[in-house]
Amino acid sequence: MRSLLYLIAVILIIGWILGFFVYSAGGLIHILLVIAIIALILGVIRRA
Repeated sequence: MRSLLYLIAVILIIGWILGFFVYSAGGLIHILLVIAIIALILGVIRRA
């Protein structure tokens, strides 16, 4: 489960980078970054 959260976080961060820098998707694209950070935090908390 932990590795799945990290995989989801990486995919969301890549999506955020593409949406922010390449496609200029607007302000809502930052939600991907927030969700990715939450997934990383959950992965760290569940590992402990």
